[in-house]
Amino acid sequence: MANVFGAGGDSLDLSNNATQVFVEVLTLAVSALAEREWDHRFAALLALQDQNVMGRGAVGFDLADLDWGPSAEEREAAKDFVLRVVALAARRHRWDELGYDPPHAEAGLRRFRAIVEGFDPATAHPAAGALPAEGCAACCVRHRVLGALPLWDGCVFCHG
Repeated sequence: MANVFGAGGDSLDLSNNATQVFVEVLTLAVSALAEREWDHRFAALLALQDQNVMGRGAVGFDLADLDWGPSAEEREAAKDFVLRVVALAARRHRWDELGYDPPHAEAGLRRFRAIVEGFDPATAHPAAGALPAEGCAACCVRHRVLGALPLWDGCVFCHG
């Protein structure tokens, strides 16, 4: 069973273990960069990809289902944020704290970056609840990342 992250038919299919790594490295990056409300909502979307809470093989999202914002400027800022998160993760931001070496994470991040770059947020058809209404605002003190509050206690590393 694969977890799928993508935009329409352009997708990154990941095994359960690869998904865990993908979510962990993106969580480290999103926690360092999130400032705006949309950024924190995207962090909450990543928190929802925690297979230890949601179930293995039961996560993933389609960029076309997300609400990128009502104006061209907001959509461009949101897309830029996602690309900056992926770029920071690809630079191995805090990977030394993972406790393991994720040898295939860079390939997944490159593929996801290409999907995001090729996606036009103006073509999105937001699905209700695809992007959480409330963003992650609390920090997991133990792991120094945005936690899943108000979704549930703890962060992806607490549950791992």
